[in-house]
Order: sequence, then C-alpha cells, then structure tokens
Amino acid sequence: MEKTAKNVDEAVAAALSELGVTIDEVDVEVLEEGSKGFLGIGSKDACVRVTLKEEKKATAPEVKKAAPAVKKSSADPVKVAEEFLDGIFKAMNLDVDIDVKEGKDNTMSINLSGDNMGIVIGKRGDTLDSLQYLTSLVVNKNTEEHIRVSVDTENYREKRSEALVALAKRLADKVARSGRKFTLEPMNPYERRIIHSSLQGNEAVTTFSVGSEPYRKVIIAPKNPRPSYKKRHSDYKKEKPTTVAAEEDIEDTTGYATTYKADFKPTQHKAEYKNFEDYLAAHNTDH
Repeated sequence: MEKTAKNVDEAVAAALSELGVTIDEVDVEVLEEGSKGFLGIGSKDACVRVTLKEEKKATAPEVKKAAPAVKKSSADPVKVAEEFLDGIFKAMNLDVDIDVKEGKDNTMSINLSGDNMGIVIGKRGDTLDSLQYLTSLVVNKNTEEHIRVSVDTENYREKRSEALVALAKRLADKVARSGRKFTLEPMNPYERRIIHSSLQGNEAVTTFSVGSEPYRKVIIAPKNPRPSYKKRHSDYKKEKPTTVAAEEDIEDTTGYATTYKADFKPTQHKAEYKNFEDYLAAHNTDH
C-alpha cells in the first residue's frame, strides 16, 4: 500500500490506520521524502510504501465484500393499497367499501363508497387529497416503477373539475370587463392545472400562479389591462345654480298677492317712502 502526506510520519500513520496494524507488523519503504519548499513554493508531499510482514499476511482478516443491493419487494400494489386504506378507515370508525383497479401506464384508480363520505372528502377535498397522497407513498415504497394513484368517491373529482372550469370562465369574463386581475383562493396543484388549462385559449385573459405550497394560488389577469386616467380638475365645469325670478307673484289662498322686496324700487318710490318697511306697510293697508 502506498500513502502520501505532508511528511513521512503522517503517511505511515495513515497507512497503519487503514490496515489496522502497528508499525511492528509492517515493512515501510520511503519512496519520497517530501520537501517544504521556500515559503510554501515548490513543496512536495512524502510518499511511503507499507507492506504486511509474511507472518501477518497468514493471519490477516478476510475483507468482507459489500452486500448486494436489496431489490424492492414484489408485493401486490393493489393489496397494499387496500390494507392501508382499510386500516385508516377502521381507525376513523368508518365503514367504507374500497374498490382498487390497476390501469394502463402504471396507474391505479381507487373508488371509495359508503355512508358519511363527506368526512372522507373533507373541506374542498382536503381529506381526500391527503388520503391520495399517503396511499401513493405507501404503494410506491416497494415498487420499481412509479404508480400514479387516484382516490375518488361519489364522483367528487369530476364534479369539482366542472365547478372549477365554470368558476374560471365566470371570473375570466369579469376580469375582461373590469380590466382588473383577480386572485383565487389557495389550491392544490391538480386544481390549479384545471384553472390554467380551462383558460389557456382565452384571448382576453392570462393565468399564473404565485406563492408557496400549500398557499400557492392562481391569478387571472387581463392580457391588455385598461389604463387608468385620473380626471383633471379642469375637466369639470361648475354649473351655476338656477335662480327663480324675483319678481314672481305667488297667489295666496286668502286672495292677497305676496309682495316681494324686489317690487320696491328706491329710485321710483324715494319721494314717497323712506324704506321698504314703509312701502310694505302702505301696500298692506291698501289691501
């Protein structure tokens, strides 16, 4: 065995440590003394050759070969999925029928049926998605090729997909009319793909996702947003208040005419009356 190090002692120590022997049980041959060089420039490592002595070779332990890689189990994925889900539903005190079918291209479809399936579905399908994720982990733990697992109940997946497509189209129309983007609630990757694919060919809006899981959400935005202009103050014209004719006489129910202050003309009645009050008193007396 040959070893190199900064000096001969370190090279020998490394060889002895790897062989698991002492210096008395080996022969050491120095191949290169090594040199420090000048200020670290031109330095060379030391090199030694260490060999076991003849009597030690006879008793040297046999080196064990590395164990071959353990192949994954060939357990039936259908049975694994059934046993896993059955254990979960028993822990939840639920009586659920489990129907597992293997499809083409490494797919597995699992349909659940029974009472109280709303508990299995959960809010917006969260519980059903969790069951699907965990089942996929268990099934693919001991398989050589990945199997895509789908868990459904009461045709929930299809109904949810139709509802999301309708929601996407309705919001797209709203965004196109208003010119403002709309942010949906957080969704899982499967539901986000439904939104994206349903609006992929829409000429008025575009979609993209923001945020991190599990709070990642879809935004529907207009492709050509409308520019927002602030109305200037000069654009508004102030309208003058409409005035009622001052000299209009309003008929009284008593048969008297109401006299307005505008009827009093100082230039005309200056000689007769000192002010409007005198003019008003004289006219009331006349009536």
